[in-house]
Amino acid sequence: MAAFDLANYDVTAERSFLSSFNPDKVTLPSELHPVRDAAMSLPRTLVSGEPRRHIERLPSLDLTDFCAIATLAERRVAMVHYSFLVQAYVWGEPDAPKKLPQCLALPIWQLGASIEQPPLLTYSSYVLDNWGLIDEAGPIDLANTYMIQPFLGGQDEAWFVLIHVAIEARAGEMLASIPALVEACRSGDTDALESGLSAMSAVWDDMNDIFGRMPERCDPYVYFHRVRPWIHGWKDNPALAGGLIYEGVEETGGKPQVFRGQTGSQSSIVPSMDAFLGIDHAGDPLREYLDQLHIYRPPEHRQFIDDIRANSVLRSFVQSAGSPILNQLYNDCVQNLTRFRTRHLEYAASYINKQSKGGAGNTSDVGTGGTPFMKYLKKHRDEAAAHML
Repeated sequence: MAAFDLANYDVTAERSFLSSFNPDKVTLPSELHPVRDAAMSLPRTLVSGEPRRHIERLPSLDLTDFCAIATLAERRVAMVHYSFLVQAYVWGEPDAPKKLPQCLALPIWQLGASIEQPPLLTYSSYVLDNWGLIDEAGPIDLANTYMIQPFLGGQDEAWFVLIHVAIEARAGEMLASIPALVEACRSGDTDALESGLSAMSAVWDDMNDIFGRMPERCDPYVYFHRVRPWIHGWKDNPALAGGLIYEGVEETGGKPQVFRGQTGSQSSIVPSMDAFLGIDHAGDPLREYLDQLHIYRPPEHRQFIDDIRANSVLRSFVQSAGSPILNQLYNDCVQNLTRFRTRHLEYAASYINKQSKGGAGNTSDVGTGGTPFMKYLKKHRDEAAAHML
């Protein structure tokens, strides 16, 4: 555990899982400028009601060479623009298409393989790599960040994304302390453990406060009808039950592909804390869904979660220590995690479940990840709460 170097996981105390680079400062090569420009023009083309004919004009690029020589930052920023275009193409008109044209399908497939993530919009492209600083010398918080790549644009869409950006940034201090706290358990340093767990509670308080600000500038009706429609996937989605053909991608053999849509459950914060606190979820279809989401995260973040799970002995140490103080501090962390999950559940009810049914691709009964989300969120919340000592 001593070799648990945060740099290997692309995690920092200042940024948590947010991109280590500043996405707004990344310059793409000239061949990708038409793609970038088309993506940034989505607020205009989506309103036209016929975005597909505009998007289909894009050059059909083979990004083999780009993926081989570009930096990770360049590939991830290219993925942001391509993934927004893909989502706009699929969900921008009343009936979902059966095929994704080669001008989108081949590049996003190549980019996805290059960064080891599925070829559609994921949380990392929607949030982690999609922010910029207003004042470059200022902090990463709600008062100093903006959303770079939009769908329709506007306050509600930006606020929804930026709330997540701010939560990710604030979580950094807590996540960065995990390796030292695991080592404190192994060495029996209860003072360090008490101090660290107490500091975690303060971070959770701030994160929950940020999460609580969602309704300030993101209205439930606007979210459901103007923000949410674009982030669905094509696994377990009623409008694309058979999946989507990626034209020009030889590996697929012309067969439809299914991938889950972007969801906050693809964030690595909660699974990292589950792993650290020793919280397990029952082996059933809901657990299977959590496992499936793992591949939608950047590979470094997946490894961070896996290594924490493999190394953390916090729960067993606290159970054996016989310290009322440690017991309470551990329970405080579990309660804070439960509070966060409860707020997520409350928002799912008001922002989705209580809204009108929407279209086939944006039903209020199925989450953007393609699941009966209310059932899942309740179960995950209750399982976490049951780990109180």
